[in-house]
Amino acid sequence: MKVNLLKSIAVLGITSFAVISCNDDDNKNSDTVNSAVDFTSHSKTPAFVYAMSGFENLKISTLISSEDVLTDSPAFIYGAQPDGAGLMKDPNGDGYIMITNHEIIQSVSRVYLDKTFKPVKGDYIVDAVGGMTRLCSATLATPEVHGFGPLFLTAGETNQESMVHGINPLGLTSEKSRKDRILPALGKASMENAVPLTKEAYPGKTIIIIGEDQSYTTAHASAGQLIMYMSTVGDLSNGKLYALKRTDGNQVETSMTLNNSYPVTFVEIPNAKNLTGAEINTTVNAAGAIRFSRVEDVDYRKGSAANNREIYFTATGQATNNAPVDGFTMWGRVYRLKMDAADPLKGNLELVVEGDSTPGTGVINPDNLCVTENYVYIQEDGDSYYADAKHDSYVWQYNIATKQNKPWLNMNHKRTDTAWNTLYNQTGETKLGSWEFGAMQDISDVIGVPNTFTLNIHPHTWQLDKFKNADGSGTTTNKEGGQTVIIRNVER
Repeated sequence: MKVNLLKSIAVLGITSFAVISCNDDDNKNSDTVNSAVDFTSHSKTPAFVYAMSGFENLKISTLISSEDVLTDSPAFIYGAQPDGAGLMKDPNGDGYIMITNHEIIQSVSRVYLDKTFKPVKGDYIVDAVGGMTRLCSATLATPEVHGFGPLFLTAGETNQESMVHGINPLGLTSEKSRKDRILPALGKASMENAVPLTKEAYPGKTIIIIGEDQSYTTAHASAGQLIMYMSTVGDLSNGKLYALKRTDGNQVETSMTLNNSYPVTFVEIPNAKNLTGAEINTTVNAAGAIRFSRVEDVDYRKGSAANNREIYFTATGQATNNAPVDGFTMWGRVYRLKMDAADPLKGNLELVVEGDSTPGTGVINPDNLCVTENYVYIQEDGDSYYADAKHDSYVWQYNIATKQNKPWLNMNHKRTDTAWNTLYNQTGETKLGSWEFGAMQDISDVIGVPNTFTLNIHPHTWQLDKFKNADGSGTTTNKEGGQTVIIRNVER
């Protein structure tokens, strides 16, 4: 997922990605600041999400789906499982460019939108050969926000030897199979996102927070980690890598309880860029790093520099035969890390959302995050199919000030609608959680329309042969469709 919410400045405007959907809205928004933007659903596909009770004011339209044919590139296919993403203004025109990871096909697409925000052209800047591993969440870094870039940081998560890629969002499609755009200094792990903090958070430094999506349960393995890369501004080759640990040395995730704070520090992983992922696992475990159950996404709070040092991340959870694994969350958690203003290696960690206290009815396997100034939007991946799960994958809205967590968006499965199932449920799968969310992104500042977000959706049961080989590599066989929706009137 996730990607995260970024500001737009000068030529490049960027945000992180994702969000929600309500009812299809085919009307123009008369309240927009940028009157050129038209939120008419140009896609052939209806939105696969709807707003939950209390959020009926949300307006939702489909931006793009796998079955759409774009005017200037009719052969382009918007691939399966759109996940992490970034949006920027097109420096060569008056439109926009959307960069998106497609997880299961290990690729990165680039979609050009005109000034009305209609998709008109698409291509791939990374294919499965160049991606090498599944690509999940991502962040588009820019000089205006982060002090370096523009660079699309996309993390591989297939195994513990996966790495972060640094992709030029304006790069040539002829380079899509290149394998040399990885960043060894950021380490090797089953990674979900690599999120650089703003340049205001720690002036003179580049700090990148990385989530490690591992679920090892044996004593010698590290399990999931929260990793930090730190260097001088823009140096992605010579910095140091660290892992988060409690100052008391307690590594057990479930020893931390809701709304309690624990002093933490980042401990160095020496010579990290020359270590294998297995060696990094051994090193961080020996150093006493906290063993989380799958850190799938990371984002920082928007607003002031102090806010930017407030980090939220998920522990998605794991189970064995529908039973908890000792020491790890099963249903999933969201943590808040408040980093010390003077020393980024110090901070306090707090558990703010706990799925295990409300099994099946509360949060189920939180995956992606989108953090604004006042809220944390939590996107679920409920396809663990726990027997006690009582709802489909939700997006939750967590209020930072009040600590209230409310269901905000739901998947629109329409299980009893025969025509709908014929079109969008080719596998016949009707289990709760069979669709999941990708990244959610605030695009308000980029397009000049307040309170406007995008949300990526993985409708896993929507499978057609015409969606195969979207990236043109000929190396993957997945035939799922994907969708990105626009959501307006989102509270920030």
